[in-house]
Amino acid sequence: MSAKPIEPKSGIAGALTRSFITSPLTPLALFAALILGLIALVTLPREEEPQISVPMVDIMVPANGLHAEDAVKLVTEPLETIVKSIPGVEHVYSQTRDDATMVTARFVVGTSADAAILRVHEKISANIDRIPKGIPEPLIVGRGIDDVAIMVLTLSPKAEAAARWTPSDLTRVAHEVQVAVASLPEIGLTYIVGETPEEIRIEPDPERLAQAGLTLQALAGKVEGANRAFSVGLVREDGRQIGLSAGKTLTDLSEIENLLVTTRDGRPVYVRDVATVSLATDTTEARVAHLDRSGDGFSRLPAVSLAIAKRPGANAVTIGEEIRHAVKRLEGNVIPEDVTVTITRDYGETANEKANELLFHLGLATISIVLLVWLAIGWREAFVVLIVIPVTILLTLFAANLMGFTLNRVSLFALIFSIGILVDDAIVVIENISRHWGMGDGRSRRQAAIDAVGEVGNPTIVATLTVVAALLPMLFVSGMMGPYMSPIPAVASAAMVFSFFVAVMITPWLMLKFGKPHVGGHGGEDDGGALGRMYRRVARPVLASRTSARTFLLLVLIATLGSMTLFYTKSVTVKLLPFDNKSELAVVLDLPKGSSVEETDRRLQDIAAVLAPVAEIQSIQSHAGTAAPFNFNGLVRHYYLRAEPQMGDLQLNLTPKAERSRESHAIALDVRARIHALTFPAGTAVKVVEPPPGPPVMATLLAEIYGPDAQTRRAVAAKVREAFNTVPYIVDTDDSYGVPAQRLRLTLNDANLDFHKVEPGDVFQTIGMLYGGTTVGYSHRSDGREPIAIRLEPSKSGRVLDERALSTPVPANLLPGARSVVELGDVVDIAHETTSFPIFRHNGKPAEMVTAELAGAFEAPLYGQIAVARAIEAADWGDLPKPQILQHGQPEDTSKPALLWDGEWDVTWVTFRDMGAAFMVALVAIYILVVMQFGSFKLPLVVLTPVPLTFIGIMAGHWLFGAPFSATSMIGFIALAGIIVRNSILLVDFIRHADPAKTLRETLLDAGAIRFKPILLTALAAMIGAVTILSDPIFQGLAISLLFGLASSTILTVLVIPAIYIWLRSPKVD
Repeated sequence: MSAKPIEPKSGIAGALTRSFITSPLTPLALFAALILGLIALVTLPREEEPQISVPMVDIMVPANGLHAEDAVKLVTEPLETIVKSIPGVEHVYSQTRDDATMVTARFVVGTSADAAILRVHEKISANIDRIPKGIPEPLIVGRGIDDVAIMVLTLSPKAEAAARWTPSDLTRVAHEVQVAVASLPEIGLTYIVGETPEEIRIEPDPERLAQAGLTLQALAGKVEGANRAFSVGLVREDGRQIGLSAGKTLTDLSEIENLLVTTRDGRPVYVRDVATVSLATDTTEARVAHLDRSGDGFSRLPAVSLAIAKRPGANAVTIGEEIRHAVKRLEGNVIPEDVTVTITRDYGETANEKANELLFHLGLATISIVLLVWLAIGWREAFVVLIVIPVTILLTLFAANLMGFTLNRVSLFALIFSIGILVDDAIVVIENISRHWGMGDGRSRRQAAIDAVGEVGNPTIVATLTVVAALLPMLFVSGMMGPYMSPIPAVASAAMVFSFFVAVMITPWLMLKFGKPHVGGHGGEDDGGALGRMYRRVARPVLASRTSARTFLLLVLIATLGSMTLFYTKSVTVKLLPFDNKSELAVVLDLPKGSSVEETDRRLQDIAAVLAPVAEIQSIQSHAGTAAPFNFNGLVRHYYLRAEPQMGDLQLNLTPKAERSRESHAIALDVRARIHALTFPAGTAVKVVEPPPGPPVMATLLAEIYGPDAQTRRAVAAKVREAFNTVPYIVDTDDSYGVPAQRLRLTLNDANLDFHKVEPGDVFQTIGMLYGGTTVGYSHRSDGREPIAIRLEPSKSGRVLDERALSTPVPANLLPGARSVVELGDVVDIAHETTSFPIFRHNGKPAEMVTAELAGAFEAPLYGQIAVARAIEAADWGDLPKPQILQHGQPEDTSKPALLWDGEWDVTWVTFRDMGAAFMVALVAIYILVVMQFGSFKLPLVVLTPVPLTFIGIMAGHWLFGAPFSATSMIGFIALAGIIVRNSILLVDFIRHADPAKTLRETLLDAGAIRFKPILLTALAAMIGAVTILSDPIFQGLAISLLFGLASSTILTVLVIPAIYIWLRSPKVD
C-alpha cells in the first residue's frame, strides 16, 4: 500500500486525541481520575437499597365523646380540606374511630421530610380557626426514611440470671446505653421498645377511702403538696446573702406511707391507711421477650430493644461499627455481666456485605472482559482495557457521589451491567489504532493514532449517545419506583459518557506507550476468520433469494410474536420485583378487639413454638401490646402505631445467607404453612410479612371498596373478601373495619347528682383518677439515678368495674362549706355498648379496604386480581349491587359500588406505564441520532428493526429460569435497544461504504462476515457483565434480558438486516 490515504477529518474525538496523546497532562489526568474515584469509593455512604424519601405526616386529634360518624363531620373533613391544599401532597388518608381521628398526608416521592412537616404545620396553624371549638389542637408527627432504625440492640438477661431481672431493670440499663450511643456522631432518632419504667404506685382502696370519708382528689392533693420543693429567693444571715428553698421531695416509700392525710373521729388517717404504696415494675400494658435458640426450641427471656437511626446522608456501615465499639466499651461497666446485648438488626452490616459482594462481581466482570479482549485481540490491548475499565468506573463513582447517590445494590448493578457496554468505545479505538499502525504508509505512530481516532470518532459519539438515549428517559419514571431505579440511568449514562472521553483521551496515550501494530493489519480483504466463514455458511441460504429472505423474516416475526404468547399462557408472569433474600421476617397478629395483652402474648408464644423446627430462624423478638422497631415497610404501613392489647408481632431473625440453603421467601412460605395449622379465635388476622424488594405498600393485594353508604360498602367488602378466600394463592386476608368491640359507658344520673349535691366535674375527675391514674410528682434520687414518677392509680388487677370500685367516694360539695362524700355508684349508671366501625377515607372519599398477600402458584397482584374478578363475576350477589372494577384512579361517582385495585398493583401500573413511555422516547431519540448519522429517514427504520427481536431471547430466558418479567427485566429490554442499535449501525455503515462493483448479496455476506466478530465481541462483553448478576433475586430479570436478549438479537441482527436488504433491494428475478 504505497499511496498515503486521505486524512480524515479529525472532529471532536481527533482533536481531543491530538491534545492529549503526548501531553504530560494525560498521566496526571489518569492519576487524578484514580485518586478521585478511590476517594469516592471510600467516602460514598453504603446502603443495601436506595433511600426513597416518602414523607408521611400524621395529624392526630382526640375527639372525646364523639362517635366516628360525628368525628368525621366535625374534625376529619375540615382537616382533610386543609391538608389537601398543601403543595406536594399526593394522597390524603384518614382513619376515624370513636373519640379520635388521624389524617395522614403522603407527599410526592422525593419531597424533603423537613419541608413536608413544615408545610403541614404552617397550613394548619394558618387555618386553626376552621377546627371547631372544644377540639384539642392537632398533634403533628412527621415520619420519614431517616427515622427507620438501621441498628437494633436487644438487651436480655443470661438464662441463668433471668429470675433476677425484670423489664424495668433492663429499661434502666437501656436508658444508660441510649445516652451513650446518642452521643456518637451522626446518630439520629433513638427510642426504646418494651420500655417499662419504675414508678411509686399509690393504689387507693375505695372501701377504706369511704370509711375515712376521703376522696381521691384530697389524697392526690395531699401527696402532691407534700412532694413540693421550690426556690424562694435570697435571705440575709450573718452579713451574707444565701439562697432560701422551701419544701422537700419525697425520696422513699415510708415517707409517702406516713403522710398524714386527715383525721377521723379524732384519730389521724395516714396514706397507708387508705392506699397501698409500692414500687411498681409492671407499669405498661405490654409484653416484650427475646427468644433464643435452646436445644430444639427457644428459651424465652424478658427483653427491651434500643432502636437507633442515622442522620440523613450518614454512612450506615461506619455508624454500625461505632455503635459496636461503644457497646463493647459499656460491657462490664454500664451493661452488667449477666445482661446480653444482641444485635437483632444491622442494616450497615447487610449493606456492607451486599456492596462488597457486588464490588467483587464488578472486579470479576472486569477480569473476564480483559481475558476476552486478550483472546480476541491481544495481550497488549487487554492490558490497556485493564487500565481503562477501572478508570471509567472510578470516575463514574465520583460522579455518583456528586449526584448524591449512595453505594447501594442498584447503583452497583448499574455499573456492572454497563461495564460490558462502556468497554466498547475503548475496543473500537484500540482496534482502529492497531489497523492504522499496520497500514505501513509512512505516518508516525502518533499521527496514525490521531487519524484512527478521528475516523471512528463520530460513529463512536453516535453509538455512545444511542445507549445514553436509551437509558436516560428512565430517569423520569414517576412514583415510588422512580427514585429506586434512578441510579441505573444516571450512573450508567455517566459511565457511557466517561467511557467516550477515556477512549479518545487516555486510551491513545496508553496505546502509544504499550501497543504494537498487528502483523497483516486489518484490511478490508479479511474474510472475518473462522467466525466469518461460519457466518457465510449460515447466511448464504437465507440470502439466496428474495423468497428465502422473505420466508426467513416471516419465521422471525412468528417467533417474536410466539414468544409473547408466554405472557398469555402465564408461562412467564409479570411482577413488579421478585422477592429478595432478606435477613428478617415478621409475623403480625391481630386478635379480636377486647382481647387482653396476656392472651396476645400467649398466642405469640404458640406461634413461636410451632416455628421452632424452622432451623433458619436464629432468634425471635416477641412484642405484645407494643410495636417492634419499624423498618421501611412498617413506616409506610404505620406499624409504629400498633400499641393496643390485641396487637402483637414476632420479629424473626434469620441465620446469615451463607449459612442457609433456602432464601427468605421460601422460609416465609414454610412459616405461613406452620402458622395456618394453629387454631385462633374467630376474627383473628395473622400475616407473615416479608420486607418488600422495592418500594413498600399497604398490602400486595389491596382492594378499596367505594359505595353510597357505609353499610353497602361493608357488605360489598365482605363479599369481596369471600372472593379473595376462594383463590388458593391469596393468603393473609384482612379488612379495614373488623368487628366492633364492646365497651362499658358510665353516665351521670342527673336526679341523684341533684339529690346529693354533687358537681358533674368531680364525678368525671374521680373516674379519670380511678381508672386512668394521675402523676402527682416525682421522687428525686441522688447518685445520678433517674427520678421515679409517683402515680395515684390502681394495679392492673384492680382495673375492674365492680361494687368495690363503685364505692369510691366522690365529693358532694355543691353547697358552700359542704364537705360530705357520696359513693360513685350512687351518681352514675353503667351501660354496655358497641363501638362504631372505623371510617377509612382516601382523598376525601370514604372506602373500605380488603387486603391480602400472594403466595404459591402466582405471587404478582395482576393474577390475583384476575382470579378475584372471576370469583366476583361468578358469585351470587342477590340484592347487593355488584361493584364496578377499576384498575387505576378513584371513581368519580360513588353512588354505585366500585372496587379500585391499589397496593403493589398501583406501583406496578405507574412503573410499567412510565417505562413504556420512556422506551418510546428512547426509540424516538435513537431514530433522530441515526438520521443524523446516515442522513436518511428510511435507513434508521432498518437499523431499529432488530430491537423487538430481543423479545425472543428475553422471553425464552425468563421461561427457562422460571423468573417473572419484572421492572428490572424492562430496564434490560430498554437498555438492549441502545446496544442492539450500536451493532446495527456497525453493519449498515459497512454495507453503505462497500465496494459498488460487488453484487448486493456479496456485499451483504462480506459485511456480515467481517462485522460479525466485533458485533459478537460487543455482545459477549455485555453478556459477561450480565452473568455476574444472574444470581441476584431482584436483578435477575435484568441479567436474563441482557444475556438471552443479546444472544438472540446478536445472531438475528446479522441475518435480519441483510435479509431486509435482499427483500427490498434485490431484483425480483434472482
